[in-house]
Amino acid sequence: MKLWNKSADKHNPITTAVEKFTVGNDYLLDQELVPYDVQASIAHAEGLHEIGILNDQEVQDLTKQLNQIHKLWGKGQFEIKIEEEDCHTAIENFLINALGDTGKKIHTGRSRNDQVLVAMRLWEREQCNEIQSLNKKLAQKFLTFAQKYEFTPMPGFTHTQIAMPSSVGMWAGSLTEMLIMNLVSLQGFAHLINKCPLGSAAGFGVGFDLPREKTAKKLGFEACLIVSLTSQNTRGKIEADLVSHLSSLSATLAHFANDLVWYTSSQFQYFNVHPSLTTGSSIMPQKKNLDPAELLRAKHAEILGYESMLKHLTAGLTSGYHRDLQLSKEPTMKAIETIKAMFEIANLLIENCVPNEDNLRAAFLPEIFAADQANDLVKQGISFREAYLQVKSSPPDKGDIGGLLDENLKSKTHLGATGNLGLELLQTQLDAL
Repeated sequence: MKLWNKSADKHNPITTAVEKFTVGNDYLLDQELVPYDVQASIAHAEGLHEIGILNDQEVQDLTKQLNQIHKLWGKGQFEIKIEEEDCHTAIENFLINALGDTGKKIHTGRSRNDQVLVAMRLWEREQCNEIQSLNKKLAQKFLTFAQKYEFTPMPGFTHTQIAMPSSVGMWAGSLTEMLIMNLVSLQGFAHLINKCPLGSAAGFGVGFDLPREKTAKKLGFEACLIVSLTSQNTRGKIEADLVSHLSSLSATLAHFANDLVWYTSSQFQYFNVHPSLTTGSSIMPQKKNLDPAELLRAKHAEILGYESMLKHLTAGLTSGYHRDLQLSKEPTMKAIETIKAMFEIANLLIENCVPNEDNLRAAFLPEIFAADQANDLVKQGISFREAYLQVKSSPPDKGDIGGLLDENLKSKTHLGATGNLGLELLQTQLDAL
């Protein structure tokens, strides 16, 4: 039975078509949300007990059956039927079948809307915490890589042309700092997720003095959303903001992937990767394609698609609940699934990547030292513009690039330069997060 309890002939083709269209994939997606709705329902039952709607025995019976649902779900034995639409209906039907009139009391003071909201917030909070952990672990791997190859030379590029001396440590250190920025951003956003919407009902409150603050604390939230309508008005908005943070993170991972695609190519050969990370060609026997990195790069576009859908979904809606918001669930869940897959591949790539130092050194041409030569003339008292013109008219000779290169990298000692990357500061930042 549906919670909104409309009488209709289930064999009517119109009813069947409407049900299929309006339910969509919710009854499948909601398998993910069952334990969170159970958790919220137990807290809600305790709140109803506190205000005298449920007696001691009723709240005990409901809690026992809700825990039974969780056990069945853990064994893969809790079914959500398409005609039930979602996990919330399936759970209430289970309680009614098990407890009769007591089961019918659980929906007092709440709407399916705030059931969806609180289950999603609990799930999103857990997912956000997991992504932060994955983010931090990957940042540490990049930082360890930067520390290991701190002074391994690597050409720096502007406009995709060789520009100035750089290092593998600088490259990996920069990706570390970008990941730290993503982590700080996610940690800030986590506070927005950690506000409980339960008790807002359909968005306008109810005629019961629900202990919303206490219920929020029981569920581990920092607080509850204050204005009831805010709960409904932020459905979809919170999801869009979450996926926006994920798209910023996926952009960092795609940036790394794109670099690696180029730097492992036959034209560069700056890095070697484990052969198991490559695929072959159906026609060219010699090919070793770094497909995981190419798809890691492409997955960013996938997350941008989810972000765009969520932002467009909520843009034109007036205050209050609209059925449009049902469609905010799937892109959010898929974005989470995608970013986790991206982390898995990014870890494999950085763990199985080794600089090809011979090729990196061979890539240094004399002109890469032009800016440094101009700076040396400035130190002798010549104006920078005069030094610039002098070097431009007489570029550096080939000379002993090998010896000059190592000396050059370590001679630049301001914070962030190749001789003083500040990797210990990045480690301190990361440890504090």
